[in-house]
Amino acid sequence: MKFETSAEGETSAFGRFLGAQLQRPVTILLQGDLGAGKSVIARALARGLDVPENVPITSPTFTLMNQYSARLELYHFDLYRLADAEELTEIGFDDYAYGKGVALIEWPERLDNRDFDHLLVQVERLSAECRRIELSARGEEARTLLKSVAQWLTRAEKSIFSGSATKNALTP
Repeated sequence: MKFETSAEGETSAFGRFLGAQLQRPVTILLQGDLGAGKSVIARALARGLDVPENVPITSPTFTLMNQYSARLELYHFDLYRLADAEELTEIGFDDYAYGKGVALIEWPERLDNRDFDHLLVQVERLSAECRRIELSARGEEARTLLKSVAQWLTRAEKSIFSGSATKNALTP
């Protein structure tokens, strides 16, 4: 599934919606170049998962993982500076990624193996404000999320054509 956002607020609305849909443990792979909007989606997803507004959501570029308490525990990984897979073993990656919470993994292409259930969110920067987001699912929980996003997008598109929400069509 592919769609485009035309403003940071729309990209953020997608992330918040996705976070709000999370009811069970799942792994989300967040892939895209530097500046693509991964951090915008990650922050919004955390808020949708009910991480309190007073808790800063930062990219764990140097620590590899930040943990946040919410409806489900959120384990936010940033593998950009990962030197080798041994570092993941040292921090107990498997316990978090396949545990009882939501594992959000930026730069998943640095993983040795992606043969596990996950929702892949690929973000591409089209211009300063526009992003193309492509979703694919592996596993039952990820497919359920994909269906929820498809329904949400259908409602958003209808609101565009009816003229009732042309400014921010992706507001859930």
